[in-house]
Amino acid sequence: MEITALEGLGIGLTGIALTGSGSAVPDQVVDNEALAQVVETSDEWIASRTGIRQRRILPPTATLADLAAQAGDRALQAAGLAAIDLDLIVLATSTADDLFGTAAQVQAKLGASRAVAFDLTAACSGFVFALATAAQFVRTGVYQNVLIIGADALSRWVDWSDRRTCILFGDGAGAVVMQQNDTDQLLGFEMRSDGQLNSHLNLVHQGEPRSVVPDVTCGQGNYTPVTMNGQEVYRFAVTRVPEVVEKALFRAGLTAEAVDWLVLHQANQRILDAAATRLKIPGEKVLSNLGQYGNTSAASIPLVLDEAIRQGRVKSGDILAMAGFGAGLSWGGAIVRWGR
Repeated sequence: MEITALEGLGIGLTGIALTGSGSAVPDQVVDNEALAQVVETSDEWIASRTGIRQRRILPPTATLADLAAQAGDRALQAAGLAAIDLDLIVLATSTADDLFGTAAQVQAKLGASRAVAFDLTAACSGFVFALATAAQFVRTGVYQNVLIIGADALSRWVDWSDRRTCILFGDGAGAVVMQQNDTDQLLGFEMRSDGQLNSHLNLVHQGEPRSVVPDVTCGQGNYTPVTMNGQEVYRFAVTRVPEVVEKALFRAGLTAEAVDWLVLHQANQRILDAAATRLKIPGEKVLSNLGQYGNTSAASIPLVLDEAIRQGRVKSGDILAMAGFGAGLSWGGAIVRWGR
């Protein structure tokens, strides 16, 4: 019915394909032993509870736009596409260099002068949300070549004296190229939000009252460090992630048996294992690089995917079940056949 309505408006529908991937991480490494010198913890304590062994930290001399552009350039090279041919850049991030938006800076760094660029904020669900959003521009024929980047630098917003959060997060960027295609390789997706659970994971503005003119005040200040109710986020994730993957598979007309790779947001190894068990997907089909990079928020799915592609594990034609989840609270799943 939806296709008929769009065709009635003279809008022809086309398919999409993901044709290239890229990633970038900072050079600075902080392993668990080093972190144990900062807060009361240990490598064994962190690794046994999260699966994380180390994380990358963006230095103050670098920008998120630098990291995002590196990942984007590598994705363009992999796709055999020039930056000048891009129509759209979507940057999924919650840690922009500029609250007015960082995507345009990435556009300039890449030399993608024909592309419109905007930021999309959905925290750790950002990449999946950006993927589904970008697909609608391509499916309706508005754009042909799109660069989707997930990039975050949560080291900027972590309280490094709080062992509940500082052990979890790292910085990174990952990207994919989406292009118009004769057949649609985005087979199904599902996106969800529940603002009633918002208080469980936050990075909020905290303003101090300031008088502007008599009888008028505003709140000026900064953002508080990341706060998280770890137990509640874990309960949410182990329930909602398998559900959203199952719904996306239903929309794709597939079952879990058809999945070649489960590509989840890299938050906690226990969550990855629990989701795979519920979906009855074998552990060897679950992509994980959590131990090397920690939780890189919107970057985590394209980062782990790019590594697996460059290692020759993920191949053209493979069915990927992706799922992101996090602040909002939000969660989303997408079923994609990699390549054309």
